[in-house]
Amino acid sequence: MATALDSNRSINTPAPPKRQSVSLGKILFWLAVVAIAIFCLAPMLWQVLTSFKVNEDISAVPNVYFPTRLTLNHYIELFSRRPFMRYILNSAIVSLISTIACLAIGSPAAYALARLRPLGRKVVQAAVLLITLFPGILLLQGLLEIVQFFHLGNNYLALIIPYTAINLPLTILVMQSFFEQLPKDLEDAAKVDGYSIWQMLIQIVMPLTLPALVTTGILTFIFAWNEYIFALTFLTEESMKTIPVASAQIGGSSVFEIPYGPIAAATVIGTIPLVILVLFFQRQIVQGLTAGAVKG
Repeated sequence: MATALDSNRSINTPAPPKRQSVSLGKILFWLAVVAIAIFCLAPMLWQVLTSFKVNEDISAVPNVYFPTRLTLNHYIELFSRRPFMRYILNSAIVSLISTIACLAIGSPAAYALARLRPLGRKVVQAAVLLITLFPGILLLQGLLEIVQFFHLGNNYLALIIPYTAINLPLTILVMQSFFEQLPKDLEDAAKVDGYSIWQMLIQIVMPLTLPALVTTGILTFIFAWNEYIFALTFLTEESMKTIPVASAQIGGSSVFEIPYGPIAAATVIGTIPLVILVLFFQRQIVQGLTAGAVKG
């Protein structure tokens, strides 16, 4: 009898929980993630801290990494000495219009390559890919001649047209990959219902590719917002400058002074709109990147 009870107890007694062993590979993986995050975020954190430091802490030796004295004078000086709001407006106008133009031209072109399959499709795709790989800086001399010929100097079009042309191949390639993974049954049903190609593209296809549109648009916007060489060359009037050019031309009270504080403040202010834009469209960006990864 006792033997039977002991056997029942051994059967009903729950097994001790297994200890989850942490493998060396998982530890190395998270160490690598933390190291990469610190490597990427450290310059931005340094700029933010420098923008709030007093001048004595900025020039102190050894470096003051985490200041105890904070100031807003660099931001006040930035907007009081120069029309920095005007620079932000210039960058916003150029970036927004060039982004809209890229999406408006590139999306129909990508749809035509993905669905209509025109004659010479492979040649067009190869040409678009080659143009994407071409360094934009090599276009500076030719673009300067065009700007001078059409008298586009100190005009927004001097930047909008080149930015649109440079970003258009990337827009076509990205949007084409998304159009190709859409099921054709939706388009066949729309054709049966009497939709034209443009109606089908605008009312059915484009809403389905909203994550791709947002992802491509943000990439285009960031390029136009951060571009420096063309903006420096084609726009020389003070009221027409963009944020990168204006930030690079911030001067000190004398020739021998480097205004690290105002430059850091200008960098922070120029980055804030991009951060807000990415955070606002975060869900669409993740969906677009995930769909692109599945496609690849």
